[in-house]
Parts: sequence; structure tokens; C-alpha cells
Amino acid sequence: MPRIVDSHCHLDFPDFRGGLPDVLHNARQSGIVAMICVGSGSDLATAERAVALSQQEPDIFAAIGIHPHDAAKVTPETWRAFTALAQTPRVVGIGETGLDYFYDHSPRAVQREVFERFVILARAVARPLICHVREAHDDAAAVLRAGELPDAGGVIHCFSGGVAEARRYLDLGLFLSFSGVLTFKKADDLRQAAAYTPPERILVETDAPFLAPVPHRGQRNEPAFITRTLDTLAQVRGISASNAAELTTANALRLFRIDLG
Repeated sequence: MPRIVDSHCHLDFPDFRGGLPDVLHNARQSGIVAMICVGSGSDLATAERAVALSQQEPDIFAAIGIHPHDAAKVTPETWRAFTALAQTPRVVGIGETGLDYFYDHSPRAVQREVFERFVILARAVARPLICHVREAHDDAAAVLRAGELPDAGGVIHCFSGGVAEARRYLDLGLFLSFSGVLTFKKADDLRQAAAYTPPERILVETDAPFLAPVPHRGQRNEPAFITRTLDTLAQVRGISASNAAELTTANALRLFRIDLG
């Protein structure tokens, strides 16, 4: 069985409360060897829960950030706390952070300011940047271009664009991560982008509990479902599912500097 990395999930969310042992069992039975638990809610508590999980389970690693929806809640104390927490050994990424112009839950100017600060933080602690971008590709690319990405690199999580948007981020040196949306019937542009992305820059994720792939669409997503996304990725790239798992796993381990021994 090939090794698989779920490069972005939210195992700290209430959706998994009480059932996490079964979810982790299912993931491991499906060949998942590492999961990046992204603690990026409205406050520091979400990040702390992600870090705690990473310290309890050997195959869970943490990323910490503030979702763009909640950018308006960030305070000076937030930055002090995140700077300290970011240097915890099992924190392998900064984010998710970015811009979301679909909902505009926080003012766009504030979202951009917080995004810029997280770029600076990622560079300071030498961790890759995990970016959330929804209907804000122009501004996100401008922030990333101006902000000097960390040497550790970064990824556009749950990439949602087509080939033109993919090229823009790839030219900046970023990875692209594909979620269960890749399996959706109307996601032809996204599948074209997945075929276009160089093999050394492509990741897969679940974004669990969100965005369950077909045939689980509408259900609570979980890491074990990532095999469906890998099947579709393999189809659009004309490779085997095993090869798709191998290349995305190698990329995730390299980006997040994870050594599984």
C-alpha cells in the first residue's frame, strides 16, 4: 500500500469530537502516514488544539494561523502568542491565512494586512506558508509577490482556479494542493490545472471535515476519503493511483520538512 499524506485537515474541529479514534484508524488503514492538522480558527485556542493533537499522535503534525474570515479579531497579543507557538517543534506550517472575498466576513483591507503579517511570521520562523484564497487571486498574488515568501516555501491550499491561476502561483514558487473538489462533476477547469501542475509541486488534502469527494459528497469528510481524490488526480494525469500517492507524499514531506524515518 502506498504511503499517503493528507496535507490539510482540521481534526481539532467539533465534527470529530468523540469519534476521532475511529477517524484516525480509518486513515491509517487507508495508507495515510501523516496528517497536517491546521489550527486556523477565530482565535489562539484552535491553534493550541492542533498543536496538542500533534503532541499526542505520532502521525499528526500541526500548522497554526488565523482564517481570513476572522482577520478582524486579530490583536497585538495574537501576534505575540503565535510567534511563540510557531516555534513549537511539531508545528510544520504557518496558516491557513490569506484572502476570502466570497464571504467578506472581515474587511478586505484587514484581511490583506493580516495576510502580510503571516507572510512575515512564516519567514521569521522558517516554516512554509499555507494560503487560503477564494475569489481573490489578484490580490493574493500581489501580497505574495511583494512579501518575499519564506525560504521554506508555501502552498495554495484547496486550490480552486484554472490553468491561468495555477501558472501565477507556480511562477511564485508555490505548491498547489487539490481537495475533494477535484472529483466534482463541474470541476473541469480544476482538473485541467491538476494536469498542468508540475509533478514536483502538487499535493492532495481533504480539508476535512469539509469538501468530501464524490461519492461521499455532502457527508462529513475525513482523511481516509483522500484516496478518492488521488484516484481522480491519477486519471487526469494519466498515471497510476500508486504513483499519484508516491509523488504527492514525497512533495508533502519535502515541503513540510517531515522525516518519517
